[in-house]
Amino acid sequence: METESSIIINDLHISFGDMHILNGINLTVLKGENVVVLGRSGSGKSVLIKIIAGLLKPDSGTIITLGKNMNTISEKELRELRQKIGFSFQNSALYDSMTIFENIAFPLQRNAKQLTKVELEKAVFGALDAVGLEQTANQMPSELSGGQRKRIGIARTLILKPELMLYDEPTAGLDPITCIEINNLIVELQQRYNSSAIIITHDLTCAKTTGHRVAVLLNGQFVSEGSFESVFATTEPIIKQFYDYNFIN
Repeated sequence: METESSIIINDLHISFGDMHILNGINLTVLKGENVVVLGRSGSGKSVLIKIIAGLLKPDSGTIITLGKNMNTISEKELRELRQKIGFSFQNSALYDSMTIFENIAFPLQRNAKQLTKVELEKAVFGALDAVGLEQTANQMPSELSGGQRKRIGIARTLILKPELMLYDEPTAGLDPITCIEINNLIVELQQRYNSSAIIITHDLTCAKTTGHRVAVLLNGQFVSEGSFESVFATTEPIIKQFYDYNFIN
């Protein structure tokens, strides 16, 4: 694994009114590394990746995303940066009126208008092949299962060959078998493209399978960070409860 950093977060704070969401967090994500951010609902996980992608501005602290300071980045630089970031939304965010081919082609048509028809088709089917769904190209999103839509959502982010992937609850609402498939896909894509990723989840099976490192976010701060095994080899009640809920109850 290379030592170059994809993300550097230092003393990051953000509040909404009187509600403190992130209270001085620090985190570094290395190139080629999957880091899982675990936390309960409302702990600030989704706010964090929106800040990383430049969708929200922090109140204070610094964040460097793929070498760009998000506090001082220009609008032009931000548009260019976002082409290097794949964002897998919780609901897949597909356009219901478009075929799967059209959904996946859309980012390329918007950002790489000089592509020929043959080049566009090659790129789309390459992304579909990466998620194992080449046969769905002419189908509509409504014809696919939840797991297939999740895969297509990931394929659409892959079309621009991102250096950084941001996954927001990638296994939410899926059955156990499909969860395993999505987890394995996240690992396979990181290995294939040597991309970095932040994976937001409260699913410990997802965390254990996909993450090189785990950071537990509670009450706006990282309370533990390390390998899955080291994080959960603890008697700390607030972390142990998280583990017990997922694997015992």
